[in-house]
Amino acid sequence: MPHRHFTRLRRALVAFLALALTALALAGCGRPGSPPVKGPKGSELPQYQVAKDFSLPDSPTWVRAKKRGHLIIGVKEDQPYLGERDPASGLYSGFDIEIARMASAALGFPPDTIEFKTIASANRETALQNGQIDLYVGTYTINDKRKKLVGFAGPYYMAGQSLLVRADETDIKGPGDLAGRRVCSAAGSTPYQRMQTEYPKAVLVAYDTYSVCVDNLLTYQVDAVTTDDAILLGYAAKVPDELKVVGKPFSQEPYGIGVPHGDDALRLALDDALAADEANGNWQKAYDATLGLSGVPAPKPPPIDRYPAS
Repeated sequence: MPHRHFTRLRRALVAFLALALTALALAGCGRPGSPPVKGPKGSELPQYQVAKDFSLPDSPTWVRAKKRGHLIIGVKEDQPYLGERDPASGLYSGFDIEIARMASAALGFPPDTIEFKTIASANRETALQNGQIDLYVGTYTINDKRKKLVGFAGPYYMAGQSLLVRADETDIKGPGDLAGRRVCSAAGSTPYQRMQTEYPKAVLVAYDTYSVCVDNLLTYQVDAVTTDDAILLGYAAKVPDELKVVGKPFSQEPYGIGVPHGDDALRLALDDALAADEANGNWQKAYDATLGLSGVPAPKPPPIDRYPAS
């Protein structure tokens, strides 16, 4: 494989690689090469008004958080412009992080008091069920199977499954071209499950995080990465000479805020909060300063699904 290809990339990514090498060594898989952290335009992020005298006594989750003094919110840390953790400062940024901050303010907690916890896709339901986190905001697709395990507020964004390939790839234009090709996705994710069911001729590879998948793509260990287009656009935007998103989205992925199952008071309060932030322009401002940096204009937010109590 051409060494000059990686030499140029590694120079651009030197700040990120120190962390990546450590993380990948601990994980026992992958090599350096993942795109660097590139945060949002902090000066353009909205400021969220904290609800005064807010009370939600019918929500056991909110009551616990009130006694604690802050929310614990599960997120992703390796998704550019969506949910990403800066290795130097430890701060999280991205569109999902802004949705979490909106939610915190609406529930009466200052956004700067949020305790963020990185939770892998495969562990989201368990983390909500055992009280490890109060909410989950991290490209969490709403579907009927998950509704049996957790509750969802929203959706707040509509994504679609797509494919990320190397920039010099010409044979993969869509999911129909994946027979016999190594395709990487996150274990336990909706995209991984769809590939298993609908495209069984693809050779699936799974890791806990998409950043390891992207690392393996850059180092020619897999041929494509599949997940939601919003996530893939963020990776491609960081190193456009190395990566590209191909084809049209082949699914609909409504992102919601995960809450403990049965806590309908919390779920419906968050629905109200999302509707308010969409109406007052905060949603648009948050998108433009984060996910909008990928070059894709903000879509219209999807209708909120206030489904009946389970």
